[in-house]
Amino acid sequence: MVIVGGATRLTDSGLSITEWAPILGALPPMSEEAWALAFERYKAIPEYELVNWGMSLEAFKAIYWWEWGHRQLGRAIGLAVLLPLIFFAARGHLTRALGVRLAAVFVLVVLQGALGWWMVSSGLVERIDVSQYRLAAHLGLALVLFGYLVWLGLDLVGVRRQVRHRLAPFAMALVAGVYLQMILGAFVAGLRAGRTFNTWPLMDGELIPSSYFSGAPRFGDLFETMAATQFNHRLGAYAVIVAVAAFFLAARRTSLERPAAAMLGIALAQAALGIVTVLNATPVGLGLAHQAGALALFAATIVAAYGCVGEISTAKGSSSSG
Repeated sequence: MVIVGGATRLTDSGLSITEWAPILGALPPMSEEAWALAFERYKAIPEYELVNWGMSLEAFKAIYWWEWGHRQLGRAIGLAVLLPLIFFAARGHLTRALGVRLAAVFVLVVLQGALGWWMVSSGLVERIDVSQYRLAAHLGLALVLFGYLVWLGLDLVGVRRQVRHRLAPFAMALVAGVYLQMILGAFVAGLRAGRTFNTWPLMDGELIPSSYFSGAPRFGDLFETMAATQFNHRLGAYAVIVAVAAFFLAARRTSLERPAAAMLGIALAQAALGIVTVLNATPVGLGLAHQAGALALFAATIVAAYGCVGEISTAKGSSSSG
């Protein structure tokens, strides 16, 4: 779902559907008249007038299908959570605690859909794109849902966790750090900053880009200039690499050595992929691969943290000391 959302963003398709109809919107336009009406609605927003003026109906259909597919996948995920939850609850297969945890997944899915529309609505009136702040919020909640599912999945398959490891605070800090680095990436995506400053390790010949601030320094520039968002994301990547390497060294000859090694390998590969992506001005394929790599790294940090935060019961309710 996150990857499809990234593709919708990179193909400039996110504003092609200008209304939110959670139920009726499940069906795409079914006639030429319906397609013409959808296209006329799109023509009324600034993105068409200022960016895509003169776009053909066929070109509009191409971006429409990306956004419709993203929304349709969201509906499918909601049903994939809700229907089995109702079934297993009715059959008495869920404990109250597990039922609440699974219901929380459905609530997060619904909130994510609503937040997605709030994001899209920011680009329909005065802007030619969605707000980067709302984009970061949309991705941020998606990552919360993703991380929660990974953690819940580890619980349900009965993965053993040992008594709290001395590296538990370090591992949890890595989870937070990778999460924040992905949010910084959302600001890069929101401003399309990945298609500028396509050199490395310097940014167009400068160690610190002179256009970091738009004028007199102000806090908002950290999230509102292309130079600042890309530079911040680069600094975040360096910090994550150093932190993951330090965790690996600290975890050697402990039960966490293997997950730490996996995390380090993914982090190095992700950094290399990020460099290749920016050098090539973020084409769709590389952009999506970079996003997938970030998810893999986030999952790896969660697995490592799960392995050291202390004893917990398995899916059947038994416990083990590890």
